[in-house]
Amino acid sequence: MALARSLFGSWTPPRYLWRALATLIIAGQVILRILQGRVHLRNTLQQLESVGPRSLGVCLLTGSFVGMAFTIQFVREFARLGLTRAVGGVLSLALSRELSPVVTAIIVAGRVGSAFAAELGTMQVSEQTDTLRVLRTDPVDYLVTPRVIACSVALPILTLISFTVGMAASVLLADSVYNVSANIILDSAKKALQPWDFISTMIKSTVFGAIISVVSCAWGVTTLGGAKGVGESTTSAVVISLVWIFIFDFILSWCFFQGAGDALKRMG
Repeated sequence: MALARSLFGSWTPPRYLWRALATLIIAGQVILRILQGRVHLRNTLQQLESVGPRSLGVCLLTGSFVGMAFTIQFVREFARLGLTRAVGGVLSLALSRELSPVVTAIIVAGRVGSAFAAELGTMQVSEQTDTLRVLRTDPVDYLVTPRVIACSVALPILTLISFTVGMAASVLLADSVYNVSANIILDSAKKALQPWDFISTMIKSTVFGAIISVVSCAWGVTTLGGAKGVGESTTSAVVISLVWIFIFDFILSWCFFQGAGDALKRMG
């Protein structure tokens, strides 16, 4: 509660407004501290390890099965039309532009975002943030900024790995089960993909990582009501993060790809 009072002063807004304002204020504070170079390097590296390597296994597993599931659908339908040469291009575009960044963000929101909200929520209700302040340590510097940086840096890397594994699994399945040569799929994917597809994916993933970390931290530092409040904040943080991920995915896709439409022509 003390951190919330430091954000809002003596005014106590409604709960939904309180958390919305906390999210905006924390986002602004994190950006300001990054620009000023006020980054706790040790905490950032610790959080980067938690977000990145510890999330790698589930991202690899999910990415491979998502790629194989979509391969089944694409190969079946495209084979009926005699367009098996387009399978690799369509699959690579779907994975790079939408599936890999969104699915990876969902995984990170469930695993990492919930952990952020629970950790900061527990510290808030047990008044550990007050202890930090007594020790002349800003909780935003020490707790929030490292988590935001770690999530924003790790998520693009996880997304790229997930895309690579998804494509590899798709190639193996198509070659071994549907007798579609790996060379055909890879050549089609190479013709369809452009550098902008990967750049847009990295931008999307960075935005998703910032959304997950800022929302989760904001929900954590505005936790009330003891253990029950921690559980409510954790669940709510994940749900709100997912909603904003889907909203920003649409907005960014609209901005990035509205004028594009010649990817399949390059495969001809």
